[in-house]
Amino acid sequence: MTPNPYLLFDLDGTLSDPLPGIARSINYALEAFGYPGEPEADLGRFIGPPLDLTFRELAGTDDKDHVRELVEKFRERFGEIGYRENTLYPGIPEALAQLKKAGRAMAVCTSKRGDFAQRIVTMFGLDHYFDFVSGGDIGISKGRQIRRLLDDGRISGETIMIGDRKMDVIAARQNGLVSWGVLWGYGSRAELEAVSPDRLLSGPKELYRNG
Repeated sequence: MTPNPYLLFDLDGTLSDPLPGIARSINYALEAFGYPGEPEADLGRFIGPPLDLTFRELAGTDDKDHVRELVEKFRERFGEIGYRENTLYPGIPEALAQLKKAGRAMAVCTSKRGDFAQRIVTMFGLDHYFDFVSGGDIGISKGRQIRRLLDDGRISGETIMIGDRKMDVIAARQNGLVSWGVLWGYGSRAELEAVSPDRLLSGPKELYRNG
């Protein structure tokens, strides 16, 4: 590993806490199609995975067209209101500033649609820290996102993937990258330890102490 590898950040549950906006937008979509809403606190487990997987489980359907309808209804509310129902985790701006000062190259890789992710990063005034924001879409795993970034030469094999869910760690390993799991998001210690990230971080200060 070079002394200064690229840092690739997940967004939801890693840089910011999006639960209210995501939960309310999930329920907006479910209720629009006659499904019962879910308690907000119970929807935290769906922060991280792609939306199509979320709606397949919540609606109990494998109908791709119906899943797409649910995703589009979610995005209807999320794009107007939900993305703003979001807060930065304490210490994240300071950690990013320290990393930038140290000359670290940073970017975002999230399953969230790219324009929404960019809007959130800009809303928080973090866009100047990141070289780019990579967003996902229906049917695109984070592993495939990272592979595309590697194939396009936007990141190197010495990149570190940083996220709060097992999917972040697994995607990194699938592509031969180092992974850091963070414990302030929606993945539990047990979830992350089960997939063996290279490091587990307890607080944002550890991003630059480790970096």
